[in-house]
Amino acid sequence: MSQPKLPLPNILVVEDDAFIQAILNQTLSEHFAVTLFTDGMDAFNYLQSGNVPDLILSDLNIPGLSGMELLTQVRNSGFFSSIPLIILSGKEDTDTRIKCLEAGADDYLIKPFNPRELDARIKNILRRMGKY
Repeated sequence: MSQPKLPLPNILVVEDDAFIQAILNQTLSEHFAVTLFTDGMDAFNYLQSGNVPDLILSDLNIPGLSGMELLTQVRNSGFFSSIPLIILSGKEDTDTRIKCLEAGADDYLIKPFNPRELDARIKNILRRMGKY
């Protein structure tokens, strides 16, 4: 007897660059349900409307709430604080990476990134949570 199929894990992607959005959507939609936003405030409003993704993937440099502000809001919220959050950024400096990780980011990838590596990192996080 076959096991019932679990629903695809939902990934909330916050990225304002159309090219990166297309890459993320194409790569991630093979294994995940993807919800895209270009603005950090719109993404946070989506969360506050009762939508709880399995993981958030956010650029640092986005309109509305920046990626760092979104990370801070999510981590300070009792309801959303356990949602894994990965930062994508063109900022390669160590200080920015450390600041994001200390603020509660679960991972930090520098653009340009290998989509297969991102996919593997997401699966590892979700596997540890029992959601993949």
